[in-house]
Amino acid sequence: MDELDPKLTEVESYRIGESLYGLSLHELDGRIAAYRAEIARLEGERDKKSRERNAADALFSSKPT
Repeated sequence: MDELDPKLTEVESYRIGESLYGLSLHELDGRIAAYRAEIARLEGERDKKSRERNAADALFSSKPT
């Protein structure tokens, strides 16, 4: 993580479930975009780990010939 990245710092300040009352439309759109990007990143990591697990399962469950 790059602590100097302003986008990262801003996104890290978001809290799921916090009040959205004082946010403008622009701010809400920004949060939606940030959360969508984070969801895509999480899904990519999940898919990668799933492929790695499937490969490991295939390697360790194969029967010796």
